[in-house]
Amino acid sequence: MAPRSRPTARQARLGTELRRLREAAGLKAREAAGLISSTSAQMSQVEAGFAGASEARVRRLAAHYACADEALVDALVTMATDRTQGWWEEFRGILPPVFLDVAELEHHATFLHEVVITHVPGLLQTPDYARAVFGYMVPELPDSELIPRVEHRLRRRAVIERDAPAAYETVVHEAALRIRVGDRGVWRAQLRRLLDESEREHVTVRVIPFDTDHYAGASAAMMHLGGPLPQLDTVLRDSPNGTAFLDAQSQLERFRTLFRKVEQASLDPRRTRDFIHHLAKEL
Repeated sequence: MAPRSRPTARQARLGTELRRLREAAGLKAREAAGLISSTSAQMSQVEAGFAGASEARVRRLAAHYACADEALVDALVTMATDRTQGWWEEFRGILPPVFLDVAELEHHATFLHEVVITHVPGLLQTPDYARAVFGYMVPELPDSELIPRVEHRLRRRAVIERDAPAAYETVVHEAALRIRVGDRGVWRAQLRRLLDESEREHVTVRVIPFDTDHYAGASAAMMHLGGPLPQLDTVLRDSPNGTAFLDAQSQLERFRTLFRKVEQASLDPRRTRDFIHHLAKEL
């Protein structure tokens, strides 16, 4: 099978986890390759996500690495053998690959924890709000690029609208609610959407008001996606240089702690709804 030209974030994560197991076993890539009658080049491709791995190969490698965590091995097998062709595949070749990676990770997430500071969470945006966000990009996007971005953002909502939705909790800073990304009408509709979404059983919206004491988390924006096991969680962070996918255990623990701190600084869901209602009345 020819190597992939670009592995998805999920495929790359499988390779990363296999490499971590090998390194924990104290084996070099060529040594591990010899145990399964492969080559060091093929092993490198698997660990970089450029080549797939069958269930039999994943289990053989785990056995050679003396991995006793059966739940982890089963989860890795699922990652290796899953052939889901989700709705995001319709955008392949149209949008940058990171858009597809985010949607795929959200699809498989067991929960989603998000902190936003300057924009309403993407999963809860209205069409007009999303259009205003993407329309502000420099250089300005032509409709051929703007329209697919808006559609993709709206279709990401499937993760909280499907029959078995992921539990979604977001902490939104007041700044994101007061910055008028669009006009007054767009702002009013967006606040209504937040209120409506906050009524869903599996959606929790919390707000951090400007006047909250002892809050210094202005750089806390992130999305934490739950994996089938805690060690398979992923954190997404956006920066001017693009989206980073973080999965080192030290990083995951850091962001778990950060989310708890931000959550503690926020209003509870009932007071959050009252707060948003008050903002809407200012219109």
